[in-house]
Amino acid sequence: MMNIKYLEKSRLFKLDTNNTSYVIGVVDEEGFLGHAYYGARIADDDVSYLMRIYENPKVPSVNNRDRSSFLDTFPTEFSGNNVGDYRESAIAVTDKNGASGIQFLYKGHRIIDGKPGIKGLPATFEGESKAMTLEIDVVDATLGIEGTLSYSIFEDSDAITRSVRIKNSSEDTIYLDKLMSMCLDMDDNNYKMLMLHGSWARERHIEYRQIGYGKQSVSSTRGESSHQEHPFIALVGENTTQNTGEVYGFNFVYSGNFLAQVEKNQFDSLRVVMGIHPDNFRFKLNAGDEFYAPEVVMVYSNNGLGQMTRTYHDLYRNHLIRSPYLKKPRPVLINNWEATYFDFDNEKLLDIARTAKECGIEMLVMDDGWFGYRNDDNSSLGDWQVNENKIKGGLKKFVDDVNAIGLKFGIWFEPEMISPDSDLYRAHPDWAIAIPDRIPCRSRNQYVLDLTRPEVRDYAYNCVANILKSANIEYVKWDMNRQLTDISSACLDKDRQGELMHRYVLAMYEMQERLITDFPNLLLENCSGGGARFDPGMFYYSPQIWCSDDTDAIERLSIQEGTALIYPLSTMGAHVSVCPNHTVGRNTPFETRGNVALAGTFGYELDVTKLSEEDKAAIPKQIDIYHKYNELIRLGDYYRLASYSKNNLYDCYEVVSKDKSEALITFVQVLNQPNMHSVNIKIDGLDDNKIYRIEGTDEAYRGLTLKNAGLLISRPWGDFQSMLIHLVEE
Repeated sequence: MMNIKYLEKSRLFKLDTNNTSYVIGVVDEEGFLGHAYYGARIADDDVSYLMRIYENPKVPSVNNRDRSSFLDTFPTEFSGNNVGDYRESAIAVTDKNGASGIQFLYKGHRIIDGKPGIKGLPATFEGESKAMTLEIDVVDATLGIEGTLSYSIFEDSDAITRSVRIKNSSEDTIYLDKLMSMCLDMDDNNYKMLMLHGSWARERHIEYRQIGYGKQSVSSTRGESSHQEHPFIALVGENTTQNTGEVYGFNFVYSGNFLAQVEKNQFDSLRVVMGIHPDNFRFKLNAGDEFYAPEVVMVYSNNGLGQMTRTYHDLYRNHLIRSPYLKKPRPVLINNWEATYFDFDNEKLLDIARTAKECGIEMLVMDDGWFGYRNDDNSSLGDWQVNENKIKGGLKKFVDDVNAIGLKFGIWFEPEMISPDSDLYRAHPDWAIAIPDRIPCRSRNQYVLDLTRPEVRDYAYNCVANILKSANIEYVKWDMNRQLTDISSACLDKDRQGELMHRYVLAMYEMQERLITDFPNLLLENCSGGGARFDPGMFYYSPQIWCSDDTDAIERLSIQEGTALIYPLSTMGAHVSVCPNHTVGRNTPFETRGNVALAGTFGYELDVTKLSEEDKAAIPKQIDIYHKYNELIRLGDYYRLASYSKNNLYDCYEVVSKDKSEALITFVQVLNQPNMHSVNIKIDGLDDNKIYRIEGTDEAYRGLTLKNAGLLISRPWGDFQSMLIHLVEE
């Protein structure tokens, strides 16, 4: 049972989820705040000894001659800067004298019911089950800077969330040069660091790194969470598997620059920090100003990676995603991007729509190229007026025609961008982010709008809103196809230029909040050149994100495995596309493309009018499968049974209903071998005592047998073949 309590005699704060405990201690008469314990649930004992405060060097009140040694070894809950702790700091400031010392000490605390929001930022919320929050007030009395460290727990989860807010309570201006959202000191137990790395079209591949002495990190300074690295790390025990061993997971609820770092020091202890990346960051705080740091979600599991995964999935479904589409099927859509690229008009799209309707597809999405005079990616971003040379008769008539066919309609935008070749840029060149007197860096021949300026933000938002008001549009794909460079704003003072990157993210969040408020029934899918902004911050605004521009079924196995390590399958935009695949040139069976896309939102990205009759006939069957299993996939528990990225031969994963009455297993034989036999897959997540029948056969087994003895799967003959296995309780 969850609870937060203050143990007054031992001066300990103890946060209990159903299966974990987190303990913080107040130490010495000065009020140092220390970390005592995080792990499997423990009793209400005095565990202050775990902070080693009785060893040499003792606390400053006893041994102030070795104060620096104390600070350099003490497992602090939120580390200061330039005062004696030489490990990574959680905060850094510049004061009125140009000095950078800061040390937070305990001031007071509150334990409250519920889960407060964070001003201007996405954050988990209480939802249908209860939450509790501990707020610890800290202060640096020398500077007059106050902080509040917030910790929240949930009745239905083993996750703990952390965030920080800072207030300048002095009469002087200070500059916040760095602020991590969390700091955690712990003993090393020969942990490995798990991270998700990648690039465009190969996002979020799982990688392990042995933790050595010094600092090892993942980060982004691209203005977004990025294709290349991801705002998540985990500390994984030496022998940890999907089902056994320790895991500490840390995920950052933020969509901009981040730093996630593990430091191993001379005493074989680890410091984990996570927060906004300090590069190109400096925030001016005048007297009375406050700064709110984004949230970190921490998950501890002593039952392997799988338990961590399912904790994250449930937390995000129950306490982060707000969309009404969370609990209902998404329409099966067809997107015209890979079908036509920029070469289309309304007749071509209506041809696709008519054939799509015959196949059972439910929505047409018109992608890039419908506005301005955009016939390639060199112009018109910012000119969000319909190109009636392509969409003859205007957008409303076209959408009405699509609706008359029997399809819903969706549309693509890239509201954050501006093309040098656009009417908008010719009228407002200063609206683009750029450094004065420097040749700006183009990417995809476009610049980024300075959304921190209210007039720019309003223009971009109103362009989207006016289009949505003009026709019956039920879906928006919000794209961002380049990262930020030339960080400078024409409207920020010289001593505030370091605020631009963070203010940009806040402005984007504000725009998306306006969008889902003004259009509450809209299905919003975020995208950034594929999966460059696939992070928990965006799920606060949209229930799904385009997972990757790579739609090849085999590449998607690794991409979707890494993504599903943290995020529910229902959040992953996944489509069936044509072969040879447009990204890697591979040919895979149409059935396998459908089975892999099923572990996501499911849709099509192809010219359905050009498909073979065989493939076209397969679409209604795939859509029937989608509708049959959608609720199970959207709401069920995910289990990783085998990994192609590890065994180089086959992939296997499973979704089990919450009541354990059914399960769907997806098996993909990536590469075949000569003289092979059936593979034995041990099936997790079932009720040991229930009997499960393999649908379509007379075979039935108890859950305990399938868990311990396994299920023999006769491998499909040929490379890239796949099968679905549906287990149903008898």
